Amino acid sequence: MKIIRYSDSSGQIGYAAQQADGSAKVIQGDIFGSFEVTDAVAGVAKILAPVQPTAILCIGLNYKFHAEESGAAIPENPVLFMKSPGAVQNPGDAILLPRVLRSDQVDYECELAVVIGKTAKNVSKEKALDYVLGYTCANDVSARDWQKNGGGGQWCRGKTFDTFCPLGPVLVTRDEIANPNALGIKTILNGEAVQDWNTNDMIFDVPTIIAFLSASTTLLPGTVILTGTPHGVGMARKPPLWMKAGDSVSVEIEGIGTLTNPVEEEVA
Repeated sequence: MKIIRYSDSSGQIGYAAQQADGSAKVIQGDIFGSFEVTDAVAGVAKILAPVQPTAILCIGLNYKFHAEESGAAIPENPVLFMKSPGAVQNPGDAILLPRVLRSDQVDYECELAVVIGKTAKNVSKEKALDYVLGYTCANDVSARDWQKNGGGGQWCRGKTFDTFCPLGPVLVTRDEIANPNALGIKTILNGEAVQDWNTNDMIFDVPTIIAFLSASTTLLPGTVILTGTPHGVGMARKPPLWMKAGDSVSVEIEGIGTLTNPVEEEVA
């Protein structure tokens, strides 16, 4: 099932199941509990990010070739950092280049996002996917100057500006994706594919990540896990390729769809 979160013409927010013909049927109930798809057609005025995360946990340096292009050693354990839930952006809405804490080195990162569907703690790798509600596209937008130089050695400052976590356009339930580590994934910047790889290049696969993050730690329903990005980021190019106002950036993942956002300057 492909689930959308949407607002209607009156501003009411709901969930719906996207149909093959492009229409959507209203979902009643709790997508993190018991719900059903009704026959009522959803009056979709705007597609929103498919979830409002309870937490956003991110894995860095999780593709072999990306670690190499970054000049980093292959990590022994998943490298964890976090984004604020306030960083989430809707499909079609703008990624804002920071201008109060100014950055002129804002980068794209296509990522497979995993949405946890039920409370998870000390989950085994073998049962990890049982805790997944579904998958969506994410762009781990990164201000590299703040990530590398302005954050005191921590990545979070450069990763968690407003609009730096676009999600969408749909949440695909786990039954439709047999293996999350066998999906084509790419970033398209102004019509050019700048990242084009496969999730099978992850150093730590999705079950391993869930087991690691849930060890001695409770993952609440609605937790979003960003699983890393493949090689081709703007920072590693010669010369570097930074996003600028007027750009359009898309994340495309096989079996999920395409998440597109324009790029604009923040108005302070």
